[in-house]
Amino acid sequence: MNWENIKQQLINFLKEEVTKTGLSKVTVGISGGLDSAVVAILAKEAFGDNMSGVLMPSQYSSSSSVDDAKELCEKFNIKYEIVNISPMIDGYFSNIKNPSALRIGNFSARMRMSVLYDISARDNSLVVGTSNKSEILLGYGTIYGDIACAINPIGQIYKSDEFEFAKYLGVTDAILNKKPSADLWEGQSDEAELGYSYATMDRVLKLLIDEKKTKDELVANGEDTKLIDMLEYRIKANAFKGKLPVVANIKF
Repeated sequence: MNWENIKQQLINFLKEEVTKTGLSKVTVGISGGLDSAVVAILAKEAFGDNMSGVLMPSQYSSSSSVDDAKELCEKFNIKYEIVNISPMIDGYFSNIKNPSALRIGNFSARMRMSVLYDISARDNSLVVGTSNKSEILLGYGTIYGDIACAINPIGQIYKSDEFEFAKYLGVTDAILNKKPSADLWEGQSDEAELGYSYATMDRVLKLLIDEKKTKDELVANGEDTKLIDMLEYRIKANAFKGKLPVVANIKF
């Protein structure tokens, strides 16, 4: 892929879409992961000092998240602030008995997005999204949490391709070498939860989505039936996450 061309397209996209709103600033949540690193670098190039990052650790975050995010910000001269969301999580769950890790994780994602939108209101800026194409297709994200945003520059890039883009952009080694994780709790792994590597899933997703191959065609070519079924189920079951709420059509 011509990553320089893609980079310029995405920078132009960011500038054009923000200009359309009459605003000049953007806000990006920086987690210490690959997706937010790529978006932060693009936003910095597009907006310079009119881009700001927000690091939002909690008591459930991995110990390296803040360090990796800080290292990225320092390398690319990105201004940032740290908002610890632990008190928000504790304030809600302190009186709830045995909440699951998934409930806490989803709540944490929504608290982070609440913080980002509040800071965007303070700064008169737009929130830039950080979900890649693989996550969007599979619904691997929290609705009104990390999926929420005003604009998204990387939503057409598969996760496995994004690693190469990140290398081209100069993302730090600590981020490039870590396992993909939404960092909703210590040790959480995207690929462990989904059951397959992004490289494996993306290869089949490209055939299903981009080349419009049928399940029968893929099976005939030796692809794993269980994997195909999982991908097709997730795409269908989670499609609602990428749509505005359905409004009833009333006939008067």
